[in-house]
Amino acid sequence: MEKGYVQVYTGDGKGKTAAALGLAVRAAGAGMRVYIAQFMKNDRYSEIRALQRLSDRITIEQFGTGRFVRGQPEPMDLEAARQGLAAARQAMESGEYDIIVLDEANVACSIGIIPEQNLLDMISKKPEGVELVFTGRGGPPGVLANADLITEMKSVHHYFEKGVGARTGIEN
Repeated sequence: MEKGYVQVYTGDGKGKTAAALGLAVRAAGAGMRVYIAQFMKNDRYSEIRALQRLSDRITIEQFGTGRFVRGQPEPMDLEAARQGLAAARQAMESGEYDIIVLDEANVACSIGIIPEQNLLDMISKKPEGVELVFTGRGGPPGVLANADLITEMKSVHHYFEKGVGARTGIEN
């Protein structure tokens, strides 16, 4: 890829991670290599099993404790995020990957697990031919200001409102 851009998928609607994963699958089909760092997640979601089938083109790693959502982050939450950022930066600078996805990095930033400056450093150090994608609610202002593409998912109506929980293969 000659020129890579910075993309952000944010908003309160469903589909931010799905959009990034769709991009990853499309890129793999075109012969590109993709690295995905999932923050805040530490579970065998269905996408993990599916992407293992594309492991020659897509690498996905999780850097979350699987427990922190609200309140003050614990040291283990901060360490998991630090490891994730280091891994994503190494992947980005390695020359091995065309696309780097930081899944749920926006949320991790908004709740204090990842300093916004760390995400801005990723953007400033992005090699010319690498696409950088951030997902999650609450895109940080500096990241949004430096993005080339922002897609905001808006929830209009959702069956969660009727008590329907996350379904395997659809939401997890």
